[in-house]
Amino acid sequence: MLAAAASEAAEPIYWVNLGLKNYLFRIGSFELRWYSLAYLAGIVLGYWHLSRMIKAPGAPLAQRHADDLFFYCTIGIILGGRLGYATFYTGGSSEIPSLWAHPAELLKLWHGGMSFHGGLIGVILAMAWVAWRNQLNFVRVADYIAVCVPFGMLFGRLANFVNGELWGRVAPNSVPWAMVFPDAGPLPRHPSQLYEAALEGALMIVVMLALFWKSRARYRPGLLVGVFTVGIASARFLVEFFREPDAQLQRFAQATGLSMGQWLTVPLILLGLFLVARALGRPELSMRRPIEIT
Repeated sequence: MLAAAASEAAEPIYWVNLGLKNYLFRIGSFELRWYSLAYLAGIVLGYWHLSRMIKAPGAPLAQRHADDLFFYCTIGIILGGRLGYATFYTGGSSEIPSLWAHPAELLKLWHGGMSFHGGLIGVILAMAWVAWRNQLNFVRVADYIAVCVPFGMLFGRLANFVNGELWGRVAPNSVPWAMVFPDAGPLPRHPSQLYEAALEGALMIVVMLALFWKSRARYRPGLLVGVFTVGIASARFLVEFFREPDAQLQRFAQATGLSMGQWLTVPLILLGLFLVARALGRPELSMRRPIEIT
């Protein structure tokens, strides 16, 4: 549809002409923003799907564990995402003063600034806490959570597009769906938010759901989380070639040849490959008897 509109008009697509707003409704000074709804939708849908997954044979956890994961992972996403942004994207060589020097600013989530890698660390810590407290196998818990994460990735990247933020690099004339975004200058750019939504979200949803429901991947501890880690990190690495580096880190990208997002995905790809190789090199779990969960 976007390509057709571009060809008919014989000029770039202007984001402002799409009629998008970054909020669902506004009452006085209060706004219910799509970005907030994206986080909420991803978490709730992930919790619903996890509750379905644990009813299938071979589940390593019970509903009460899923409830705990829902609570602690939500905290991990918010705190991890915010602290990760303060660590990786402010201070140092960036042009934004370090948020660590202004702790009160860390609480102002409405000012924006969330890191995917920080949120990932927060979720890992949350899973580790729930697994340790309930004597669950951490890797198998991670397998089940990994299947649900792409829902949030899809909604989050779509919200980035609706907000007209995190746009891509300047696109050549051969890209008919290139867009002119507000505050990004007059040149058409790649809608890299949609690329991320397609690869990190939609594609990974298809891959992870197929592996869980149509194969025996759940019986190979580490396989699901390994495939997810390789897939999501590879998608992020690829899209970064089309995504404009964060304004405060453009000099860093020019000096190192890769963006901060790409450097942070390299260890994730290596970890994911290790988990996949390890899972495939071991025999499947035997589930002839039901797992006892206390």
